[in-house]
Amino acid sequence: MDYKGLAEQLVETCRKKGADSAEVIILSGRELSVEVREGSIETIQEAASHGIGFRIFTKGKMAFASCNDFSEAATSGAIDSALRFAQHATADENNRLPDDKSTTAVEGLHDPRIAQVSMEAKIELARKLEQLAMKDSRITKSAGASYSEEEAEITLANSNGLLKAYRVSACSAGVSVVAEKGEQKSSGGDYCTRRFFADLKAPEEIAAKAARDAYELLDPMKIRTQRAAVIFDPDAAGALLGGIVAAVNGERVLQGASFLGARLDQKIAAPLLTIIDDGTRAKGMASRPFDGEGVATQKRIIIDQGVLKGFMYNTITALRAGVKSTGNASRAGFTSVPGIGPHNFYVAAGTSARRDIIAATKRGLLLTEVTGYGINPVNGNFSGGAAGFWIEDGKIVHPVKGLTVAATADEMLNGIDMAGNDLDLNRSMTAPTFRIREMQIGGE
Repeated sequence: MDYKGLAEQLVETCRKKGADSAEVIILSGRELSVEVREGSIETIQEAASHGIGFRIFTKGKMAFASCNDFSEAATSGAIDSALRFAQHATADENNRLPDDKSTTAVEGLHDPRIAQVSMEAKIELARKLEQLAMKDSRITKSAGASYSEEEAEITLANSNGLLKAYRVSACSAGVSVVAEKGEQKSSGGDYCTRRFFADLKAPEEIAAKAARDAYELLDPMKIRTQRAAVIFDPDAAGALLGGIVAAVNGERVLQGASFLGARLDQKIAAPLLTIIDDGTRAKGMASRPFDGEGVATQKRIIIDQGVLKGFMYNTITALRAGVKSTGNASRAGFTSVPGIGPHNFYVAAGTSARRDIIAATKRGLLLTEVTGYGINPVNGNFSGGAAGFWIEDGKIVHPVKGLTVAATADEMLNGIDMAGNDLDLNRSMTAPTFRIREMQIGGE
């Protein structure tokens, strides 16, 4: 189907019906999911879907409607609904659409081979993951293995002459298991997500980590409440990065709801910390040639050697702030208006080997699991439940569970004193192993 032609036609229809300006986004794609437990197929689901979202502006008022029917009656009805909704909206002089007609060349977003791999091979991959993870005698139960994939085509047009499209694919394989010892139970899991089927990790690697994550936390020991070093495993990086993503959201900054809002171009962290938002990385899981409203993506340094260098904006928020969009309009699909979100958001790699970070730690926690909200983006406070491994004299001595960790963002960001060289850029939000000099650790 000619989605570009349809998008242009629908923009023109919006204008003819009375919109001052209009945007049309069309999504078309398919999804597949396979779930296996104890060697048997639990579910196979495959579905195709498509839909259209209409964002219209009239007299400074914005409204949105969507439909998943491409017939003229359905699209006309959705446009009429948006125009009707706009009558009750509040006018804002910043309610405008972008006019950026450029796109960023990003390689490796779509793998046509995914659809060519047989269903039998995909089912067998899930089965093999489970079989391999269950090989260790300490693993007693399977929580299931899975394979999933999706392909999508995104087309976007607006009344400023913008007309763009791209295709993406993604596939994922993973497994979860349970280790038992006496009355103890410990779960673990691992998964791998890639743009290209051929780039998925070997099932042996995924299964081994899932099993290891389960059995290594058996026989945890208690520790006393104390202040000590905390080493963040890459699996726990989201506890730090999630709060920073929220704090550099331009909408929060304008609302005065960010602990970083007044600190642009100021030192907020140790020189070891550089954070990058990159929408252009080849095969990146959050890469794309343009954002959720058509602005070209870019690679930006958010924190440069400890200095806060920028926030993230979509078009309307940028206009309110008196700056340009950073290409960070995010969209959940054709049923939503653009918000603000990151692309591939990561801490730049350091120079230390993970083993050297552990060896340099006299006493501390290797943090592998965090529960809770992490850094509060409003006040910068951090707290959460924790599990991992206790370190004494540079060596891991035993697992620990049921802890809490707490600090302020200022203490954490400025307390980073070692950064690892083990950055995995195949994750869309990630960091290498890094150490924070001291945090409050709650034990007995």
